[in-house]
Amino acid sequence: MTTTAYIGLGSNLADPASQLAHAVAELAGLPGTVLEAQSPFYASRPVGPADQPDFINGAVRLATNLDAHQLLDQMQAIEQAHGRVRVQHWGPRTLDLDLLLFGEAVIHDDRLTVPHPELPNRDFVLQPLLDLAADLTLPDGRSIAALRRDCPDNQLRKLPPLPR
Repeated sequence: MTTTAYIGLGSNLADPASQLAHAVAELAGLPGTVLEAQSPFYASRPVGPADQPDFINGAVRLATNLDAHQLLDQMQAIEQAHGRVRVQHWGPRTLDLDLLLFGEAVIHDDRLTVPHPELPNRDFVLQPLLDLAADLTLPDGRSIAALRRDCPDNQLRKLPPLPR
């Protein structure tokens, strides 16, 4: 069974835009998975400790035959390949991949919470989702567009496309 999954991407270390571009390519290459769309990248202030570089963020929409936990395992393997080290909560990182939405699923276990719990509070997540699907809603019916209108401003700046 194929499921539509939305993944948020973020980085603020080691050439962040390049980190994200490589991660998009790696997500597109996952088994049983097709990359359907990629948002533009955005720069924003860090959430959490302010003594770190700005983040670059984006999102992708995948069609996948993996279940949510298999996809999470693959995402974490990609993070590890990019040198992700989990030292400080909301601290700097080479790559952060978050499973934002997985079809209409609501998941809450010791490894995974979907929809992502911070999604309504993050303009750098909501705007890329809107770029991918303007009419997207959460499983509870809330629209991403309405959440974006009500979201705190994090000085989001759209970046020009990367050269190919």
